Amino acid sequence: MIVIHHNPACGTSRNVLNIIIDAGYQPIIIDYQQQGWTKAQLLALFAAANLTPKTALRVSKSPAKQLGLLAEDVSDETILEAMLAYPILVNRPIICSSKGVKLCRPSEIVLSLLNNWPPGPYYKEDGQPILDHNGKLISS
Repeated sequence: MIVIHHNPACGTSRNVLNIIIDAGYQPIIIDYQQQGWTKAQLLALFAAANLTPKTALRVSKSPAKQLGLLAEDVSDETILEAMLAYPILVNRPIICSSKGVKLCRPSEIVLSLLNNWPPGPYYKEDGQPILDHNGKLISS
């Protein structure tokens, strides 16, 4: 089973979802902006992915700066509470599979969580190649 914490408006999140589906999986898709987060859920995801609230904080295209969350002295607890109030603050996509939990930025990181990959050649939605015609990962 694969779970994706997904934002359909995010190109990286869409790329990861497409990779998963094109590899033959039927993931559970959680639109975290619609459903929101619980504190326990975020703490569990961060622990499993070896993240902290600070390392999982979405800085660009989020209200992080306006909320004063970018200062060095802001605590993880403050960031976590802000993430509960503003789900967009959590960087995405976060993928859970039998191989682990990861924040998949860049999108090809998801391949490390999959037993099966999509056939190559494979491209991101912007045309950037990920897999060559033999299905081998292209180094960036």
